[in-house]
Amino acid sequence: MTPRDGQTHSDTKIWLGALAGFCATFIGLGIARFAYTPLIPALVSAQWYTPSEADYLGAANLAGYLAGAMLGRTMLRWAGAAQLLRLTMALTAASLFACAAHDLGLVWANAWRFVSGYTGGAIMVLAAPLVVANAPPSHRGLVSGIVFAGVGSGIIAAGVVVPWLLATSGPLGTWLALGAICAALTLIAWAGWPEHGLEFSGRGNGAPRLAFAAPVIALFVEYGFNAVGLVPHALFFLDYIARGLQRGMEAAGDYWVIYGIGAAVGPVIAGQIADRIGFLLSLRLAFLCQAMAVGLAAFTQDPLWLGASAFGAGALTIGIVALVLGRLGDFLDDPGARQRAWAAATVAFSVGQALAAYGYSWLLAKFHGFPMIFLIASLAMIVALAIDLVMGRKRPV
Repeated sequence: MTPRDGQTHSDTKIWLGALAGFCATFIGLGIARFAYTPLIPALVSAQWYTPSEADYLGAANLAGYLAGAMLGRTMLRWAGAAQLLRLTMALTAASLFACAAHDLGLVWANAWRFVSGYTGGAIMVLAAPLVVANAPPSHRGLVSGIVFAGVGSGIIAAGVVVPWLLATSGPLGTWLALGAICAALTLIAWAGWPEHGLEFSGRGNGAPRLAFAAPVIALFVEYGFNAVGLVPHALFFLDYIARGLQRGMEAAGDYWVIYGIGAAVGPVIAGQIADRIGFLLSLRLAFLCQAMAVGLAAFTQDPLWLGASAFGAGALTIGIVALVLGRLGDFLDDPGARQRAWAAATVAFSVGQALAAYGYSWLLAKFHGFPMIFLIASLAMIVALAIDLVMGRKRPV
C-alpha cells in the first residue's frame, strides 16, 4: 500500500466514524427524546395516556438521560466503547418498539422511556469522545460538529415525519416506524465505529486529577447554566406558540422544524469556526449569541423574529455542546482526563436541564408567563459567559 493509499484509508475511517457518531446522536437524542414532543398531543387524544401520564413519560426520559450520563463511562470497565455504542443504539430502537405496546401499562412505558433516556445519555458521553479521539487535530472541530449535527437532524425528522405518521398510522404505527428508523441507522453505523481511542480511566488506576482543576470545574458550571438557558426553547417553545400565542399546533410545528434546522447546521458551523479562531473565542461568542436568541422570544411576537429566535436557539443549543467538548481538549492533554471531564460535564448539563425543567414548569403554573422563563434563560447564558470571562484563560496546573 502506498502512502497515498494509506492516507486515503485513514481519511475514510475518520469520516465513517463521524457518520457513526451522527447516526448515534440522531437516534439517541434527536428521535428517542425530541420525537416525543410532537407525539404527546396524539397520545393524549388517542387516550393512550392522560396529560399528566404523558408528562411523567417525558420526565422518565430525562431521568434516564441523567443516569446514562453518570454511568455511561463506567460501562467501559466491561466492554469497549464501540461495542457499548452498538448496544445502546440497538436498545434505543428496542425501546421505541416496546412503547408501541401501550396495553402493557404505564409502568412498562415508563421503564422503556427511562431506557431510551439512559441510552441517550450514554451515547452523549461515549460517541463524540471516541470519534474525535481518532480525528486529526486540524479536523476535530468539524468532526465533532458532524457528530452533534445528528441531534438537529433528528429533530427535523421528528418535526416532518411524526405528524405524517400520526395522520396515516396513528400512535401505534408511529412508534413502530420510529423503531424501524433507529434499527436501520444502527446497522448503518455498525461497522463505522473506531475500535480504539476510549478506555475506562477511573481513580483506581492512577488517573490524573487534572480534570477537577478550577478552570475545568468552571467549564462544568458554565455548561450547567447553558442547560438552564436552552430548556425553554427545547421544551416549552411549541406550547408558547400554540397555546400562549394561540396560533395552533400547525404553526408550532413549523417553528419546531426551524429549530431543528438550526440544531442540524449549528454544530457544523460552530466546529468550523472553532477550527479557525479557537474554541475559547468560539464558545464565548456562542454564549453571547445564545443569550440574544433566547431572550428575543421574550420581547416579540412577530413571526419572523420568533423564527430567528427558534433557529438561533436550535443552532447554539447543539453547537455549544461541540464547543465545550473542544474546550476540554484545550484544557486537558491526557485522553483519560478528557474523557472523565466530558462525562462530568454531561452530568452537570443533565442536572441543570432537569432542575430547569421542573423550575420552569412551576413558574408557568404559578405565573402563566412565558416571557419570564425566556428572560431567566437568557440571564443564565450571560452568567455562563461571565464565568468564562473570569476563568476561561486560566489553564489547570
